[in-house]
Amino acid sequence: MEGLLSALALTAPAFLLHSAPRFPGSLAGGALGIAAAVLFVALLAYALVKRQGRVKALLSARQVSLGAILTFHVYAGAIGAVLGVLHSGHKLESPLGVGLMVSMLLVVATGFVGRYFLVELGQDLRDQQRQLSVLRDRYDSLALSAVGLKDEVVVDPSGLKVNHLLGAISDLEFAIGARETLKRALNRWVVTHILAAIVMYTLLALHIWSGVYYGLRWLP
Repeated sequence: MEGLLSALALTAPAFLLHSAPRFPGSLAGGALGIAAAVLFVALLAYALVKRQGRVKALLSARQVSLGAILTFHVYAGAIGAVLGVLHSGHKLESPLGVGLMVSMLLVVATGFVGRYFLVELGQDLRDQQRQLSVLRDRYDSLALSAVGLKDEVVVDPSGLKVNHLLGAISDLEFAIGARETLKRALNRWVVTHILAAIVMYTLLALHIWSGVYYGLRWLP
């Protein structure tokens, strides 16, 4: 997945360095566009399975998990975006093309936030909360047994000074608070992802219609 995202990150900025205005209408460009469109339509399979109990039950009976379909959803979206950027020939001459490209990249970006970044962020939060619990237990234990707790030379059994222990607790509490704030802000990624997808599919349908209506140059 990292390789696909790296490819997308490298191909998208190439708009500033390269342009092939006739490539989207060529046979190769058309094939890339069709492949990208097919992959984006296939992305809807995940939404269908997730919301249709009968379909989910049927796939479960065939030992196809929702996780496997989600993995396909993620990879198909990333590959489709790379093919879509290549199909454009790094030349966007209409508001339709610009809107489609922006919405497509937004769908991929919000999907990555939900699938990977938030998962990693949640794991980091759980790890830090466990570390904070351990440090607080050590401090509480020392507070009950030590005399002169405010003295900087008082140490716990591991040799950690009390003032350093308090500093570590304070740092962890700050880090956890910052991550929780970020997580709350990013928890709306699903709404943004769905809205971007609706816009993308609408513009994709218009893009395909306009291509057929005005003629496909690579057809004889």
